[in-house]
Amino acid sequence: MLEHVPAWLGGLLKSVRAGHARLVIADPALSLPDPTISLASPAFADGARLPDRFTADGDGVSPPLTWGAAPAGTAAFALIVEDPDAPAPQPLVHAVVWAIGAAEAGLAEGAIAADGRGTHGGKDVGRNSYGREGWLPPDPPTGHGSHDYVFQLFALSEAVALSGNPGRSAVVEALAGRVLATGLLVGTYSRGEPADIGIAGSPAMA
Repeated sequence: MLEHVPAWLGGLLKSVRAGHARLVIADPALSLPDPTISLASPAFADGARLPDRFTADGDGVSPPLTWGAAPAGTAAFALIVEDPDAPAPQPLVHAVVWAIGAAEAGLAEGAIAADGRGTHGGKDVGRNSYGREGWLPPDPPTGHGSHDYVFQLFALSEAVALSGNPGRSAVVEALAGRVLATGLLVGTYSRGEPADIGIAGSPAMA
C-alpha cells in the first residue's frame, strides 16, 4: 500500500517517525527485563536488510526465526514485530503471535499467517496494524529512508488467555507482570536507496 506514496512525499516525511521509545520492549511501564534470549534468523543478520522475499516487494511471507534457551519457569512465548520508523504517532505493528508453546525454539518461514481462532502448532496469530490477521509485509514509503523492523520475543511465566484475534494492546496488557526474559532482533528495509541485502549482502537498489 505504501509503495504508492510518491518519492517526493516520502522524502518530505523523512523526519516523521513514531520512534523506538514507543516500542513494546522499551515501554517503562511494563518494567521488562533486559534482553536475555538470543533471537536470530537464518535469513538475515541482526541489523541487516530483510531480503525482498519477506516484504511487499516479494512474496510477503514472514521470515524464519530461531531462539535460544529461555529461563526456568517459562510457560509460553509471545512475539510482537513493530516498525518504529513508520510516519505515524505509534509504531506500525507487523505481527502479533501469542501462546507460542514453551517447547518451541523458533518459527518456520511463513508461520505468521492467518489462522482464525485456531491454534496450529500451539500458536495463535493476532491482528496487525491493518486490522488483518498474520504477517504485514514491510512496505516503507519510497524516499523515507531505512526502516527498522523490530522482532520482540517475550518469555512468559504463564500462558495468557486471550479470546478471538487480539491486537497489540490486548497482548501488551496480558504481558504485564508475566515477562521473564526478552529477545530482540532487528531487520531493516528501504526503498529508493542503496542497501546491503541479507546476511552477507551486496550493494543493490532498494
